[in-house]
Amino acid sequence: MTAWRVRRPGPIDSGPLERARVPVPAPAAGELLVRVRACGVCRTDLHVSEGDLPVHRPAVVPGHEVVGEVVAAGPATRTAIGARVGVAWLRHTCGQCRYCKRGAENLCPDSAYTGWDADGGYAEFAVAPEDYVHPLPAGYSDAELAPLLCAGIIGYRALQRAALPAGGRLGIYGFGGSAHLAAQVALARGAEVHVMTRDRDARELALALGAASAQGAADPPPVALDSAILFAPVGDLVLPALAALDRGGVLSIAGIHLSDIPPLNYQRHLFQEREIRSVTANTRADAREFLDFAGEHRLEVTVHPYPLDTADRALSDLAHGKFAGAAVLVP
Repeated sequence: MTAWRVRRPGPIDSGPLERARVPVPAPAAGELLVRVRACGVCRTDLHVSEGDLPVHRPAVVPGHEVVGEVVAAGPATRTAIGARVGVAWLRHTCGQCRYCKRGAENLCPDSAYTGWDADGGYAEFAVAPEDYVHPLPAGYSDAELAPLLCAGIIGYRALQRAALPAGGRLGIYGFGGSAHLAAQVALARGAEVHVMTRDRDARELALALGAASAQGAADPPPVALDSAILFAPVGDLVLPALAALDRGGVLSIAGIHLSDIPPLNYQRHLFQEREIRSVTANTRADAREFLDFAGEHRLEVTVHPYPLDTADRALSDLAHGKFAGAAVLVP
């Protein structure tokens, strides 16, 4: 099969990905083999490819927003051949540690991830543990479903971590694949959403989806915010986001990687019980809740399809901000 591997992590313009012919993987006990029908292109794939995240598996196949059709199954599985399923970022947890036992499996020290610890969906086929794949809501195309499996799920968890009060004012910093989905969840719940992003097309998309305002990445919103989510992996934006919070406001940082945060001024950025919260992966419960929400509320998923043969260009276009929404590879 055709697959893309991270040959040598480095800047995306240095060509860290290589296209290769590799054997189709075989499912072990408890695993499913899926024919990849679509795979989202996530910023985490960029961090894996560029080396922002340490190498966990040499020559790994990236991709963890996989919509696939089950074509084979190992022993001790229940999923029917032909079923459409989603393969997401979280791939394994121990189930025994104190984090798993208290429902915080995203903090499991023994956790493993698709497209980082094991080969992912930048390929024609992929294998995944059955216990970590997800049924998918009806009413969406394969390409529309793919971004829901990480961008959507992580945006949902980031929104939960932001502790937005009912009818509150939410600020969103950066407006790519994850942010444009989280904004719709917040709007459906009755929030007032304000978007800060450097990209003009992204600002136009935000307003089209129902945002109350859209301005530059570091510009102050027109109102004080109850909560904010930082999606852009830019530490410099932590300060204006905190400064925009009202008393008791919470800033949730959604990314797995963030550039360094400049020094904070306690009075301006943290006093009056403002908070900063990080987001670490997600639980399977988060995924189920969000996918159920997507089944009940039709989300507008802005996708830009790329042939699998052009995965390197899709990742480069993501790095250079050449589209608003989410890129999706289609074999």
